[in-house]
This record gives sequence, C-alpha cells and structure tokens, in this order.
Amino acid sequence: MAMRALAKVTAGPGLELIERPEPVCGPWGVKIRVLRAGLCGTDLHLQQWDDWAASQVHPPQTIGHEFYGEIVEIGSEVKELKPGDTCSAEGHIVCGYCRNCRAGRRHQCIRTVGLGVNTDGAFADYVVVPVENVWKHPAWVDPDLGAIFDPLGNATHTALQWPLVGEDVLITGAGPIGVMAAAIARHAGARHVVVTDLSEVRLALAKAAGADLTVDVGSTRIAQAQRELGMREGFDVALEMSGSPQAVAELIDNMNHGGKVAMLGLPKNPYPIDWGKVITHMLTIKGIYGREMFETWYLMTSMLSTSPTLADAVRSVITHRFAAEQWQDAFDVARSGNCGKVLLDWS
Repeated sequence: MAMRALAKVTAGPGLELIERPEPVCGPWGVKIRVLRAGLCGTDLHLQQWDDWAASQVHPPQTIGHEFYGEIVEIGSEVKELKPGDTCSAEGHIVCGYCRNCRAGRRHQCIRTVGLGVNTDGAFADYVVVPVENVWKHPAWVDPDLGAIFDPLGNATHTALQWPLVGEDVLITGAGPIGVMAAAIARHAGARHVVVTDLSEVRLALAKAAGADLTVDVGSTRIAQAQRELGMREGFDVALEMSGSPQAVAELIDNMNHGGKVAMLGLPKNPYPIDWGKVITHMLTIKGIYGREMFETWYLMTSMLSTSPTLADAVRSVITHRFAAEQWQDAFDVARSGNCGKVLLDWS
C-alpha cells in the first residue's frame, strides 16, 4: 500500500510530498497512524540541506520526529500495547548495549539514531518505531498536545536540572521550547522567570505562558531587568535555549555566584566563553540533549495531569496549524520566526 510522505528525495535543498510504500512492522515494532506532527528546527535544517543535514540524511528518506498518532498494528513480540492506543514516541533510537545504555543512561547512548533524521520519520501517514520508544498517552491527551511531547520533553529535561523553588530563573531564547520552559519554571515554583529574545511575537508567547518579565535584547539589557525586579545578586538558574554566543555572554554576566546553567540551544559555530568568570563565579554549566529515557516522559505527563494551567500554557505555544498538503506554507511560517509551534495535520 502507498501512503503520503514528506521526504528528502535527493541530496540537496528542498522536500517533496510523495507516495511511498507503507512501512513494515517487524516483531518488535509498532505501526502508528500519524494524526498530528510538529515542525522542529531540525526539520528546517533538513529542508535547507546544510552541511549537518548532508552528513545525516540518506535520501530517499521521510523526515519528521514530533508526532501524535494511533497504533494500527503491533509486532508479534509486543505485549503491552494494542491497536487503538494513542501515543507519541521518543525520537532517539538507542543501541541498548553501549556502556551508557547498559547503565540505564539511554539518553547518552553513543550510537543514537534519530527518527526522521537518520531513519524514516513521522511526516507521513504511517510510521513504525521500536516498541521501547512508544509513549502511550492517557485519554486526556489530545492530538495537538500529544504532538508536542517531544519538544516539551526538551523543555522539561532542561528546566528541571536543578530545584527551582524560590529561585530566580533566566531563559535565553523564546522559541517554543523556551516558552514551555518558562511555563514549567512557573509551575515548579520559581520566584522570578525572565525570558529574552529578539522577537516580539515570541516574547508575547513567553509572557502569556508565565514569564514575569520579557526582555527584547535588541534594545534592553538583562541587567535592567534585574533592577526592575529588585534583584541584587544575579540569577540562580539559567536555561540557554538560543544557541547565540551573545546570549551566552550576557547570561554569564548576569549569573549569581554559584549559579547553574543548563544549555540546550545548539550554536552554528564554536565561540569563546569568559572562562575566568565561570571559574571565579563558580558557575556550573551542563549540556542538555533530548530527553531522559524515560524519566522526562513520566515527569511531563505527571505535571500536565495535575495542572490544567500548565497544560493550557503548553498548548498556547501552538500558533499555526496546516494540512499536510500545505507543508510548504508551514515551513515558511516556521522559518519566519514570527510564530510558536507549527503543526501539520495528517488526519
């Protein structure tokens, strides 16, 4: 049987909505009918075909990794799931036998394969994933919310690196993940939550999601935000979501001594850091990638189930919805930056 798929057909810029054979479900696989899928910055890189994309993708290949769908088939060895269950999936497929995997640190697997990056993904009518990657949703998770569990997991993993109760939190970068991180920091009991960006649209989303103060760093400095909030000693926790060297430099300048920094934003190129200040201010800097498997998934499901306010804040990051056939418009909006999360409807 043939299905619709948004694929990288040749090694070069662009994507095509084509017909491809439906994926086959092996004994340990789960076949899922995709209902919603979210656009990620990774997908924009794959469409553009930069050096990183060229090193990862082997056309023809279907892209996409953020999704919600309904299980339609399970492999012969799958016992805990059944057709009709709704789910999302962890997009990092791990080897299971490197040191980190065997020690229970699967998010640090040295042989990670990315769904929709290194193997066929979820911008299609159907996707097959290993059973261990499936996250079954409770009935209260709707398709839109389920489609953004992957980036919500990034936000959760980053925001909950350290206790936030009573702390002053700085978030640099108000993309969808930064906005959701602001909502999580508010939910977790932060005293002040400050979010920076250059986009008025995205700063407005951060404010609506729970930020106390937003800063357009094109015209205002973070130190001014500290004065406005009556802060005297700098931020206790910072979440770096932008990948911007300028953002990181200003972040470091505004940390309290002993402050903790979680870095999720990927830079385009290497850049210098004021290591003297990192050392003398005794800062802790930790790199964050993906989601902890599967502690992060449990945490975000639990938080959403106990807080309708948080669930509404997370949903508010979705600003645009397009039919799958309108994928080019969806990519154009996502690339403009004047948006939150953009979804494709495959139903």
